[in-house]
Amino acid sequence: MIRGSGTTAGIFLGAAVDAVVGDPRRGHPVAVFGSRVSALEKRIYRDSRLAGTAFTVICVGAVGGLGLLADRLTRSRPLARTAVTAAATWAVLGGTTLAEEGAHMAGSLESGDLRAARERLPHLCGRDPAGLDAEELARATVESIAENTSDAVVAPLVWGAVAGVPGLVAYRAINTLDAMVGHRSPRYNRFGWASARLDDVANFVPARLTGLLTAALAPVVDGSPRRALAVLRRDGHRHPSPNAGRCEAAFAGALGVRLGGANNYGGRVEHRPELGDGPRPAVADVRRSVRLARAVSYSAVALAVGARLLRCTNRDA
Repeated sequence: MIRGSGTTAGIFLGAAVDAVVGDPRRGHPVAVFGSRVSALEKRIYRDSRLAGTAFTVICVGAVGGLGLLADRLTRSRPLARTAVTAAATWAVLGGTTLAEEGAHMAGSLESGDLRAARERLPHLCGRDPAGLDAEELARATVESIAENTSDAVVAPLVWGAVAGVPGLVAYRAINTLDAMVGHRSPRYNRFGWASARLDDVANFVPARLTGLLTAALAPVVDGSPRRALAVLRRDGHRHPSPNAGRCEAAFAGALGVRLGGANNYGGRVEHRPELGDGPRPAVADVRRSVRLARAVSYSAVALAVGARLLRCTNRDA
């Protein structure tokens, strides 16, 4: 058996399980991690970067350490390595659930049920849905799908391809911490600084890979790869996030829409620069964004598996 093939098979099987069953409704490992993180935060919170850095190191270190232990214990047991890697891959991927949420939003908007759409939006992002019309709900959905295609699919697969189980679980811990405390709010502006910066580093390459894959796959939604790549190059750096802008700009170019604008996060309004040249996303663009996200996700799985196979082959060459 080729050395390292257990990790390769595990990534493929874990991605297949996510594609078929998605996330469990109860007892998801990431939710369990989040509850433990919240408990720790209550105990050590201080309005300082030092406390936040310690918090980040403890949380990521603990999860990464468990990943390293699993990696070591299964090093000479290919079947066990496959099973552990598959479980970790399934636990950290969120592409199927992301697509399902997008489809739910599309259905609500298509039927004109704005109340249902507003109730559903918090499943995708942290914006205040009250008062948003169909156009703004569609924009929020498309932007969230674009960003989360990288966070929930491409990035964990990149780190899984690079570092196996430790890379998979450590990345998910980093991204979860950013979602929980990496906000520019009075409480987390200093405490969440380390988590936010570490997430920026972890997503630097995956976000740009997501942008390139999105541009290449633009024909899936009748878009132009050349236009998507042009918007990615021109507008990707304009977003306040060093990574989210690459994903959103590429989606804007591929879909032929214009993203960005004022976002209300519970009374805190952020004005985002416009990305793309087309009209604002229409309701029909929500399903198009879901289709594009799925294509990018499947391509990322193929790239991750291919990278692992190449790595294994080179080791035995």
